[in-house]
Formats: sequence, C-alpha cells, structure tokens
Amino acid sequence: MRTVAITGTRETDHKSLTEYANLFEQYLGPFAPAAHFYIGGAMGIDSLALLWLADQTSASITIVAPGTMSQQPAEAQEAVARTRERITDVVELAASELRSPAYHARNRWMVDRASMTIGFPHATEPSTGTWQTINYTAEQGKPRLVVPV
Repeated sequence: MRTVAITGTRETDHKSLTEYANLFEQYLGPFAPAAHFYIGGAMGIDSLALLWLADQTSASITIVAPGTMSQQPAEAQEAVARTRERITDVVELAASELRSPAYHARNRWMVDRASMTIGFPHATEPSTGTWQTINYTAEQGKPRLVVPV
C-alpha cells in the first residue's frame, strides 16, 4: 500500500471549493484506491483534503496533530469530527508549545512514514512550512508531487 503525506497552505480563500475538489480529484484521486494518507490536523489544505478524501474515496486516513486535536483551529476540529468514522487513526504528538518547531516535527513525522508527499503550496518562497516539508521529502530521497494553488 502506498503511503502519502499531504502538506499545503492554510491560505485557501483564493479558490472555490469546486476548484479544490477538481485539484484533489486530479492529484489525490489516482492514489486513493490503494493508499493511506497522512494529513496534518490543521485548517486550509489539511481540512479540505480530509473532507474530500473522506467523501470521495475509501482511502485510509491518519490525522496528525503537533499537540492535541483540541488545540487545533475550530475549522480543523470540525472537519475531523465530521469525518471521524472515515479516519483510521488520530495521532497527537503532544508538543508542549505549538510553534514552528512543533509543526515542522509533525511534518517530518508524516514524511518519515510516507512513501511520497503531495504538496499544495500557495507561495513559492521556500520558507513556508509546505515547502520545508516538500524539501524534507526530497532530502529523504522520496518522490514529491507539487501542485501550486
């Protein structure tokens, strides 16, 4: 079974839900029949991808939070609650502080367990968490698919 880490921007208001659904159909859909997806428990691409995968596929899904799910934004908590019956596992990494190092550790945790990463960056600057995750995937010698949004 292929394991796929999903990473992406939290800034998603610039596209419609239909546009995201089309992107997910094109770039997540081909992997979904025989894949296990690792998704960060955040808002933006994380929540949108979770909702799409849970509704449109039978893929296995693991949600990974840097701290606990109760510390995640309301949008992310709602997406997880709405799809709980479709989620295989929720991993809470119990970071003491939800700052950049905790999010980077969460992203590395997902990449370390995945055979590839699909990234949905909004910006091209390599300093974003999405690009850091994509670059970490490359450093691990794993395939990555970049889908700018």
